[in-house]
Amino acid sequence: MLNSRRMRTSLDNVGPAVRGLLTTLVVSVVLCAGGVSGQSQEAPSASLAKAVGTVKTISGSTITLTTDAGSAVNVQIQDSTRLVRTAPGQKDLKGATSIRLQEIEVGDRMLVRGKTSEDGISLVASAAIVIKGADIAARQEQERQDWQKRGVAGLVTAVDGSNGAVTVAMSSFGGSKSVAIHISKDTIIRRYAPDSVKFDDATAGTFQQIKAGDQLRARGTRSADGSELTAEEIVSGTFRNIAGTVIAADATNNSVSVMDLITKKQVTLKVTADSQLRNLPAMIAQRIAMRLKDGPPQAAQGNGANGNGPPAGQGAEERRPAEMGGRRPGGPPDFQQMLARMPAVSLSDLQKGNPVMVVATEGTASSPPTAITLLTGVEPILTAAPDSTRAAMLLSPWNLGGGGAEAAAGGANP
Repeated sequence: MLNSRRMRTSLDNVGPAVRGLLTTLVVSVVLCAGGVSGQSQEAPSASLAKAVGTVKTISGSTITLTTDAGSAVNVQIQDSTRLVRTAPGQKDLKGATSIRLQEIEVGDRMLVRGKTSEDGISLVASAAIVIKGADIAARQEQERQDWQKRGVAGLVTAVDGSNGAVTVAMSSFGGSKSVAIHISKDTIIRRYAPDSVKFDDATAGTFQQIKAGDQLRARGTRSADGSELTAEEIVSGTFRNIAGTVIAADATNNSVSVMDLITKKQVTLKVTADSQLRNLPAMIAQRIAMRLKDGPPQAAQGNGANGNGPPAGQGAEERRPAEMGGRRPGGPPDFQQMLARMPAVSLSDLQKGNPVMVVATEGTASSPPTAITLLTGVEPILTAAPDSTRAAMLLSPWNLGGGGAEAAAGGANP
């Protein structure tokens, strides 16, 4: 039987929205006979199946889908197959329109329900929901821009359960700024799983799950001075920030052991295909180290907790965009762009004693933490921040969707 897979389109927050849309449609309309697990609620049938994926090829009446698990599924469209198109963000099919097979394009997303063919290779579709790839891309960009304009991100420093408020510290090279996040009954709350490395993997959460030390990203309406935000949506999770030295790297088992300079304990991390292993160029490492050393004066002048001084993006970081590897127009450098341009490293490149900075998942009792981002070439940074805490915190916001510490101060990507 072909299994239904969760829909993952990108790290730009449209993934959960689109996935939620398809899940809702499966439950509430003509395609709802089975649950998201792929098991039918109708009379048992060994051939009943569903598939979710991206259109890879179209040949006659056969559509090949690439599922979110990476496998290929051939979908046979019949004259009787019900085909409808809807837009990202819709909660039902009221606004959906009927379409013809000829209107489906490569790159579109599809949720298909039908029966497996007699040879067990193809899925003979009885109905399908289609979302245009171009519409998804447009929704992604819209969501990304909204998180940039109305978002903040940082480490949770306090939780006020009686007033439904969370205080986060947004770290930057110049220091940190505290922002009070106000949460109401209408706020959408999402939470990362203990071993999740994907923004799209965040599931429904509760206010009670948020605790000090968590990383949190929120978007909503900010106060005039930027010290408060009334949240429409938040996502939080417990992640580990590790600054230390490599003890051993095992390419065979895809793992690396690091001596954490903060806890003075050895940590063994899994390395997956989603892990980003990068080398920080010496020039950039030196620049970051210089800013760490010069942090307090800059914090007092431009990014203090009272919100006085030049707006974010008009300090030293604003004047050196090329050195930092990228910036968004009118704002501070984009650290995700910088990260993407750094030279990649492999486990075999890691040698005993190499200084590293790592953002990792929390892990579970049965599964070790998974490295999300691992940076080498960070010795100047660790030297500039001997206690390692502040240096590790600079990486914190990166794993929540791409914005760096500076991006958190000026608008964050989900």
